[in-house]
Amino acid sequence: MEYVYAALILNESDEEINEDNLTDVLDAAGVDVEESRVKALVAALEDVDIDDAVSEAAAVPAAGAAAGGAAAADEAADDGADEEETSDVPDTTDDDDDEDDEADGEGLGELFG
Repeated sequence: MEYVYAALILNESDEEINEDNLTDVLDAAGVDVEESRVKALVAALEDVDIDDAVSEAAAVPAAGAAAGGAAAADEAADDGADEEETSDVPDTTDDDDDEDDEADGEGLGELFG
């Protein structure tokens, strides 16, 4: 994660994200720098607009939580109408979501461990 944070620092300070700058930031933070990881991150971020990626990533959890909460409330209301004895905690587990979560973890996370 230190490598990604270093790239975010460079982006925030309007510095070019290249191997030298990234290595300098990591060295300053006391990180034992691996050149292969630096090269891989620079290559992965070559065509990425970091500001857009950060704003999209920030919006996803908020939208997902709102939609999930509304769906759970609707499900609980439907269950209460059909059954006499209901639980206060709705069952929100879904096997398909697990597969999507695993697919989302691939990519940069796999690259940097």
